Amino acid sequence: MNTPESFDALCYYEFGEASNVLTLEKTSLSPCQKGEVIIQMQAAALHPSDIGLINGSYGELHNLPAVAGREGVGTVHAVGEGVDEKLLGRPVALPEGSGAWQEYMKQDADEILLFPFLVPLDQLAVSILNPMTAWRLLNDFEYLKPGDFIVQNAGNSAVGLSVIQFAKKLGLQCISLVRSDEARSKILEFSKSDVFIDRDESVEEIRRLINGRGCLMALNSVGGRSSLRLAKCLSDGAVHVTFGAMDASPVKFPTRNLIFNDIRFVGFWLDRWRKKRSVSEITTAIEEVLQPLALKELTHPIDSIYNLSEYKDAFERNSEPRFGKVLFARDKNIIKQAKD
Repeated sequence: MNTPESFDALCYYEFGEASNVLTLEKTSLSPCQKGEVIIQMQAAALHPSDIGLINGSYGELHNLPAVAGREGVGTVHAVGEGVDEKLLGRPVALPEGSGAWQEYMKQDADEILLFPFLVPLDQLAVSILNPMTAWRLLNDFEYLKPGDFIVQNAGNSAVGLSVIQFAKKLGLQCISLVRSDEARSKILEFSKSDVFIDRDESVEEIRRLINGRGCLMALNSVGGRSSLRLAKCLSDGAVHVTFGAMDASPVKFPTRNLIFNDIRFVGFWLDRWRKKRSVSEITTAIEEVLQPLALKELTHPIDSIYNLSEYKDAFERNSEPRFGKVLFARDKNIIKQAKD
């Protein structure tokens, strides 16, 4: 199959507010070379880290100019010499380094990550970054066993919802804090769980729920006073992991809990974790989060889907209260058909 002479890509030439610096441009690709494949984007996620990369606040930035977008799903559109033609049409992960928010991209065939068949494209578009963050948080910081309590804020976030589902799979008791009654109701509709409004009074309610046992782990992606509330729910020697900062105010480290309860305050960044792992370790980790998705033990709520040309509307929707991810799609009808 021939790749179009030109196609759409969302690019930025400077760091700043996405609606100001992103531009929809026509770009092109050279023909497939030996050992290469061309991937056609089907759907791509809009993550907080995408916004951080565009506005220049993320931990590690792309060289400019750049195509935006970190994660998505595509299908193999063309193969070069020496590449098995059976790959044509296979669903694959979009190569992060190329920028996911474009219609076509090229990758070495031996570097592609094959996705499982029969999983809807919208689910595959968000199947790695957030679920892998959730899985690593639950497995890398504390030995957790069935019946143990954990607590998190932003339980209605993409990572938070993955934590809730993985915790259930592991037999853990997951307690979530959210900022509104609407968010609480949405989680309760999505999964049977313990959910509280993120306010000071909820600490005592959680303590009563766990009957003095204390939580072994707190997962913080908000910061500010919310992180302090999490700390007050922990048992002696527990771990408090920060992996996000939705609240611009700094994380407060409660001296009393540090001294008398020996709570450990640590951080986690998936990009740093991946840099320290071998290819085989990363592949195994990806398989660990894809398997429950393929078995329908895990699902990722999708709020809305936009074409690349509708990026300003997508970012506006992304800034509003919602339950689920905002996606870009090459063809919104294809996504709908795949779900049906």
